[in-house]
Amino acid sequence: MMKTVPFIAFMLISITAMAQKNQIARKDLLKASMNQKVTAAEVQEITMAGGQTAPKHLHPCPVIGIIKSGEAVFQIEGQESVVLHEGDAFYEPKNVTILHFDNASKEKPLVFTAIYLKKGQEENIKFFK
Repeated sequence: MMKTVPFIAFMLISITAMAQKNQIARKDLLKASMNQKVTAAEVQEITMAGGQTAPKHLHPCPVIGIIKSGEAVFQIEGQESVVLHEGDAFYEPKNVTILHFDNASKEKPLVFTAIYLKKGQEENIKFFK
């Protein structure tokens, strides 16, 4: 009986360690409220060269995304600009002017994933002339 106690203790410690090792970690990146029924989603990976800037634009549908690598200067009209870093999530509301979504680096590319949340057949983006 005494020899089985250390074995059982070892097994319990091993099972606990394995359970902790296999835990799924969740980290909130973004919460956004949208007053829109979503019937379709389109996901794109977008790469911008060093120093590249996006023209002033808007999205006819809400867009959420995450920076995969690099940094972006992001500014919604009427708000302060912010720098988004690798791993940061962002939200571009429907029909709101985006003044800047620019690569913050002159040398390194910016790579991000954009998820277009569509109600119908909206375009992904409209540029201002």
